[in-house]
Amino acid sequence: MSTYMAKANEMDRKWYIIDADSKPLGRVAAQVAKILRGKHKPTYTPHVDSGDHVIVINADKVILTGRKLDQKYYRRHTGYVGGLKEIKYRELLKNNPEKAITLAVKGMVPRNSLGRAAMKKLRVYKGTEHDHQAQKPEVWTQEL
Repeated sequence: MSTYMAKANEMDRKWYIIDADSKPLGRVAAQVAKILRGKHKPTYTPHVDSGDHVIVINADKVILTGRKLDQKYYRRHTGYVGGLKEIKYRELLKNNPEKAITLAVKGMVPRNSLGRAAMKKLRVYKGTEHDHQAQKPEVWTQEL
C-alpha cells in the first residue's frame, strides 16, 4: 500500500474565523499557522499548500502575558547605517494590532514558497467586522 500524497488541485479550502479576544498572542498565532499550513487535515502533505483561509477578528484585544508589553520589541532595519528602528509591543498593539498578529504568524510558517502562499490566506481585522461573509466562514471551535 502506498502513502497518500495530496495534489494541489485536489484541495478544498475552507474559511475559518478565529476570535483573538482575551487570548495570548502566541497561542493564537500558533493555531493560525497550523490552519494556514493545513496540519489540521488528515490529508496534510508537507510539500503541498493544503491550508485553509483564516480570518482573525478582535486583533486589538489580544493579550501578552507577563511583562512582555514593555520588554518585547519589534525591530526592523532600514538598510542604512544606524538604521535600526524599534518599537515596544505596547505601542505596536495600540497603533497596529493587525501587524503584531501577522508578524507572529509569519515567524511560525516556513521561509519558502509554501510559507508565502500560506500568508496570502491570512486576513486580520482590528474589530469584529470583516468583509468575507460571501465565503461563508466557519467559527474555529477547537481550543486555542
